[in-house]
Amino acid sequence: SAKSALRSYAAALLIILGTLQGSALAQVRSATDRDRADKEKERQAQVSDYIKANYTKYEYQVPMRDGKKLFTSVYVPKDNSQTYPILFDRTPYAVAPYGPDNYRTNLGPSEQLMRSGYIFAYQDVRGRFMSEGDFVEVRPFNPNKKGTDIDESSDAYDTIDFLVKNVPRNNGKVGMWGISYPGFYTAMGMIDAHPALKAVSPQAPIADWFIGDDFHHNGALFMPHMLLFEAAFGLARPKPTTKWPERLDPGTPDGYNFFLGLEPLSNVNEKYFHRQVKFWDEFIQHPNYDEFWKSRSTLQHLKNIKPAVLIVGGWYDAEDLWGEIHSYEAANRQSPQGDVKFVMGPWCHGCWGRGEGEHLGYVWFGSKTSVFYRENIEFPFFEQYLKDRGDAKLPEAFVFETGSNEWKQYDAWPPKQAKQTSLYLHANGKLSFDPPAANEAFDEYVSDPAKPVPFYSETQIGMAQPYMVDDQRWAGRRTDVLVYQTDVLDRDVTLAGPLKPSLFVSTTGTDSDFVVKLIDVYPDDTTDTDDKNPAHVRLAAYQQLVRGEPFRGRFRNSFEKPEPFEPGKTTKVEFAMPDVNHTFRRGHRIMVQIQSTWFPLVDINPQKFVPNIYLAAPADFQKATQRVYHATNAASRINVTTLQP
Repeated sequence: SAKSALRSYAAALLIILGTLQGSALAQVRSATDRDRADKEKERQAQVSDYIKANYTKYEYQVPMRDGKKLFTSVYVPKDNSQTYPILFDRTPYAVAPYGPDNYRTNLGPSEQLMRSGYIFAYQDVRGRFMSEGDFVEVRPFNPNKKGTDIDESSDAYDTIDFLVKNVPRNNGKVGMWGISYPGFYTAMGMIDAHPALKAVSPQAPIADWFIGDDFHHNGALFMPHMLLFEAAFGLARPKPTTKWPERLDPGTPDGYNFFLGLEPLSNVNEKYFHRQVKFWDEFIQHPNYDEFWKSRSTLQHLKNIKPAVLIVGGWYDAEDLWGEIHSYEAANRQSPQGDVKFVMGPWCHGCWGRGEGEHLGYVWFGSKTSVFYRENIEFPFFEQYLKDRGDAKLPEAFVFETGSNEWKQYDAWPPKQAKQTSLYLHANGKLSFDPPAANEAFDEYVSDPAKPVPFYSETQIGMAQPYMVDDQRWAGRRTDVLVYQTDVLDRDVTLAGPLKPSLFVSTTGTDSDFVVKLIDVYPDDTTDTDDKNPAHVRLAAYQQLVRGEPFRGRFRNSFEKPEPFEPGKTTKVEFAMPDVNHTFRRGHRIMVQIQSTWFPLVDINPQKFVPNIYLAAPADFQKATQRVYHATNAASRINVTTLQP
């Protein structure tokens, strides 16, 4: 009919107009991105010119107490009318470019600090690039050093002693900073610190590589991060050298298929590393939390800290979120007279040190959070302790509250006013602050190692940083993912502090992983912001990951001594997830998802207990039926801390 034809024509026209509009928006966004990139290149060129005009570069081979020499490049302001403090960064990633006439294109943790006037020192750590000695991954601290014994703390001490005695126009005060691996070296530098070290900022510091940082989370291997990192970082090469080794090419951008073909991990050397990566060979010999891993934990040594400390991290740091939270707790507890402060923003790994910090993935934060941090927190911290300029008056905890997108200041973390409560699982996919009133039995799913649940909705070869806020709608539609959610919230609910799942489970296998995800479900009428979303991901009913964490079930009673499950027996599995500071707004829902694979972010548990999971054989991998109980005598829940309105 004519009306039907007209409706069809109108529908087609709307599709065409929508396509044109989307294309136009994408073109605008693309042009905007190009414009931003061009402006950033121009800014970087200006910074590079400024450094060459205002700094003189020196290179030293700094002697250590055991006679080895560590390569150190130093940039000193040309203005000789005053003295300057030293900002010092130790890194395993090369202090390039090398040569006294080859200058870095940036100095310090921020441009603001560079323009304020500091001496900047960069050092290749022992055994890396142009430094002598043997490199050891996260070298253990030695509390009983004698004579020529060394560790990273002593190397930092000896270098600072050399710098204050030999670098021209320094004022005798030193600060250290570093992000990620350099954050570990910064934390080591504040242990038994040199008297000249006055201010230290470990940022996303590695603290424990088995419990929560980088390569393991609760004993589960973060596979793409470990393997792709060590494929380049861990390759043996001649010393000294100024060049990185060539990265091994997986040959595909599809990490799901690549790593599925690599499993089991006993194939890694045969297919990929070919015994060229020493740390992997050490790694697979230590599948449990033994002395190899314990000795590499920094937390036990953060005692009697003398310098002022600013520990920095991001709520969406895919690599070292655990480290900054627990470094703050350990330093604060073991150095009660110290000056230890804690900063957390809505950032991915190291994103506070670069860019503007307006968003991660499709989640926007309402302000330039990284710029705010650099100008209002980091800059006054170093100015106060290294130049005696003003009083920063920073709170002990300066944290960004996601969801509400507001900076909060507390006199402790977690906030003292936070209260303990629990979110309980119920039948029919319900989630509530009320415990189950009856024996509601269980929910179950079949976990198949051959078809693991993906961790990310897009194609990636590595550990994509935006997975930390990724949409979980697609995951909840799988039959091997359990979903529980609250009713629509009639008020804001703020969770501030640690999360601790306490699950009652059973399995038909003898080993299993359990992945718990806390999710913010947006209202069905949430409006899209097309100018910020060229991919046209719909934010209506978006299920934003707030926190997700795996637990390797064999470690439910001890990380040192793994135990098999008894098939079919109800067992309590309780573990810690990293803290959150998130407000679920009125009109949203709180969701919890539970699953047993998260691939390839986490390696696949064969679901058959074997002594060394890294050496599991193909025949060990088997399907298992997992049950999660929500009864009065087996009330599975997520223990949380809330801030009441």
